Amino acid sequence: MRLEIDGACPDVDEALLRRVADACERVEGLSGRYQALVMFVTDARIREINREMRQKDAATDVLSFPTCTYPHGGTAGTCERLLRRELDPDTGCAHLGDIVISLEHARAQAAQYGHSVAREIGYLLAHGLMHVMGYDHMEEGEKQIMREREEAALKAAGLSRDGDGELLAAAREMTALSYAPYSHYPVGAALLAADGRVFTGCNVECAAYGVTMCAERTALCKAVSEGVRSFEAIAIAANGSAPYPCGACRQMLYEFAPDLRVLVTWGDEVRETTLRALLPEGFGPDSLADVQKK
Repeated sequence: MRLEIDGACPDVDEALLRRVADACERVEGLSGRYQALVMFVTDARIREINREMRQKDAATDVLSFPTCTYPHGGTAGTCERLLRRELDPDTGCAHLGDIVISLEHARAQAAQYGHSVAREIGYLLAHGLMHVMGYDHMEEGEKQIMREREEAALKAAGLSRDGDGELLAAAREMTALSYAPYSHYPVGAALLAADGRVFTGCNVECAAYGVTMCAERTALCKAVSEGVRSFEAIAIAANGSAPYPCGACRQMLYEFAPDLRVLVTWGDEVRETTLRALLPEGFGPDSLADVQKK
C-alpha cells in the first residue's frame, strides 16, 4: 500500500509504517493498488479537526476519514469495484482515505501501556486503516471483528504482543551458547528490530573481566553491523535471578531506542518494563544536539 505521510514522526521509521500498511492490505485481501494519507499532528491540531469535522471539542489519539461510503456489511475487500472510483490518476492508486494521528497522545499512551511509541503508532495506524477500509467498533460484534483484523495485521508486521513468546524463547535458547566460565551466569538476549528481524546474543566472558561482552550488547552490535538502527523490544533470559541489563547495556540500548520495551525472564518468571524506566533522564544523541549546533 502506498502511504503519503504528512508531518514529521521522529518516533518511528517510515519503513515500519509502510510495513503495517502492507500488512493491513494483505489481511483485507485487497488485490488492487491502494493508498492512504497519514498526518502526524499535535493534540491542539487534532482537537481543531475534531471540532471542525465531528463537532467534538476534544483531542483524541486517531481520526479516520474514509473516501468511500461502504454498503451495510461491506468493507474494502468486498467493494473493490466501488473503490476504483477513487482512483488517483497521478499515482494509479485508489485512495482509501485520510488518517490523523496525534503524536502527543501516542507517546502518552505508549507510556501508559508500557510499550514503545513505535508500537503504539503502529497500532493507531492499523486502527485508522481498518476504519477507512470500512470497519467500525460501535457494536460489540463489529468491535471484535475489527480488533481481530488489527491484531492480525500487527502480528504480520511484527508488532503484536503475541510475538513476545517467540522473542522470550529466542533469548532462552541463547543461554545455551553463553561463554561464562568465570561468572557461571549464562545470559541470552533477543532484540526485535523495527523491520521485524530478531538479532540474538549471549554473554561472552574472558579472563580480563572488564572487557566481557553482555548478551544485550552482543545482540545490539550484530544488529547495528547489519545496518539496523531502530528497535522495538528486547528479551533477556537467565536461569537463577532476574537478568536486568547492566548500566553499560542500558546506555548502549538508549543510544538507538530510548522507548524500547524490555522483557526479562528467569525460571518461570517474566517481567516487562521500558528502557526509560530503567534509565530515567537518560543521556543520548538528543542531549548533544544543542551543543553540536553551536
